Amino acid sequence: MRIRGKLLFLAGVLTAMAMGWVGFPRVIYQTKSQPVDFSHKVHTGEKGGMKCEDCHAFRDDGTFAAVPKLEKCSGCHSAAMGTTVAEKNFIEQYVTPNREPVWQVYSRQPDNVYFSHATHIKVAKLECAKCHHQHGQSDKLAPNRVDRISGYSQEVFENHREMNDCVACHRENGLSHACMDCHK
Repeated sequence: MRIRGKLLFLAGVLTAMAMGWVGFPRVIYQTKSQPVDFSHKVHTGEKGGMKCEDCHAFRDDGTFAAVPKLEKCSGCHSAAMGTTVAEKNFIEQYVTPNREPVWQVYSRQPDNVYFSHATHIKVAKLECAKCHHQHGQSDKLAPNRVDRISGYSQEVFENHREMNDCVACHRENGLSHACMDCHK
């Protein structure tokens, strides 16, 4: 009987751990879809031919503007350029009523982190793909998974490798770095 009790206890512990392993991420993270079915591939590929900085530009003060405003999109999409349902929906839901899409931000950094795109792109002359890899060739935007407690995107925590990638790149290029360079 004693062995049976230990086996039942062990089975209960393992079951609880498995349920936590599978269930906890579903409880803690909220999945939010992007407002528009956007394809970077269509815009940057052979037909589109656009560059990252055509949409993701810097403001006059040198800060990174990140996601483009509707006026940037409506310059080309005041009328349909193609025949896709996604473009038709975008024009009907956002361009025609002049309503700004509320984009989900994948890389909302913790408040104590500072990152300058200007330093890396204008000064270091890095290509966007150095850090963002093949995102510019993606055919669809992934949903954003946001931590319900902190409000930060899952990518910030799961891709902690980003900081390790930054440190490795700085070392490869003989740059010194200190915690306070990025962390306030």
